[in-house]
Amino acid sequence: MVDLGGFVRDDLTDAEIEREAALYGPLTDAVRGLVDATIRTTVDDDEIRAVTAEVEALTARLRARQLPGAFGVRYNPEGRGRPWGNSVVGLRNPIAPPVRTVHHPDHTGEIWTEFHLGAAYEGPPGHVHGGVLALILDQLLGESAGSGRRPGMTGTLTIRYHRATPLGALRGEARIERTEGIKTYAVGTLADADGVTVEAQGVFILPRWARERMERDPDAESPRYFE
Repeated sequence: MVDLGGFVRDDLTDAEIEREAALYGPLTDAVRGLVDATIRTTVDDDEIRAVTAEVEALTARLRARQLPGAFGVRYNPEGRGRPWGNSVVGLRNPIAPPVRTVHHPDHTGEIWTEFHLGAAYEGPPGHVHGGVLALILDQLLGESAGSGRRPGMTGTLTIRYHRATPLGALRGEARIERTEGIKTYAVGTLADADGVTVEAQGVFILPRWARERMERDPDAESPRYFE
């Protein structure tokens, strides 16, 4: 295993990655369900105290052996990435809605997703917190830039809120608008059944490690971090 500043290269095969996904995915879903239940439960006081003790005991069991810091982004020799700690798409992060993106097969930078935001993401009553919407759009636009084989770090992100976004089913879309040198310009939207609620424009800067990689091997493909 090699740690490259949070990007960790290891020797897991695709089959081993699938096994880990099948193991940790249900755990994350269970904790995500616990978060929602915690917000909306109306059980009596004694039950709350009992559940609190059980949750603390389960947490202690999981902490018996853990990573020293954040998960980072891990990828295998084939370039398959695992951003499993990511707060929007992370398979092992119960904070993530999660958002599962679909990328255009020709690496054009077009991506889309359909997802659900429940009680954990509330801002105004019955509606999504504006910061959560910005978080998701930042992720979508960044993935769009990266799926064009030019991974980028957010330079600027401009959000325009058309109207309040209700909790529930949403669709997100993003695409590359243009590239200029080390900058990729991307745009995207979030929409409910009645149309677009939020739109964003962003500039993503090709990081130094990616520039150095491209200088060494101009034909090299970027790691598939978000598959």
